[in-house]
Amino acid sequence: MKLVFSNETDYEFDDDMLAMFEKAVKTSLDYEGFSENREVGLTIVDGDEIKRLNGRFRGIDAVTDVLSFPLSDDPPKEAERGDEILGDIVINIERAVLQSREYGHSLKRELGFLTVHSMLHLMGYDHMNGEEEREMFDKQKKILDIMGLER
Repeated sequence: MKLVFSNETDYEFDDDMLAMFEKAVKTSLDYEGFSENREVGLTIVDGDEIKRLNGRFRGIDAVTDVLSFPLSDDPPKEAERGDEILGDIVINIERAVLQSREYGHSLKRELGFLTVHSMLHLMGYDHMNGEEEREMFDKQKKILDIMGLER
């Protein structure tokens, strides 16, 4: 598993937080039975940049907490053999800090949640209807529990 991490903000991440990002990606891949020969990009941005990206790629002129950009228009829901770049995750650190305070948990837990949530999107899951949402959120919770990032 290769995680390409980029921090485009002044926020500093310690080794523990960087290890958590790697663990979130690896645990998500393992949970879904994906080969570890996968690459994921993870970029940390501020609110202005995520709003710009949200407008450009989704046509939504609003700040959000995270964006997922699967490499394929039809990302695999089932593990496939071979090397593959799954896509990119973009996290808004400002919103993550705010949400961690609002939800009363650590920033590490919030960033873990956002990473796992996006990993599931990269692996083909969505939450556009009730059934999809239940399936995706159940997987999310189980992966976060495995990581020790329970609520």
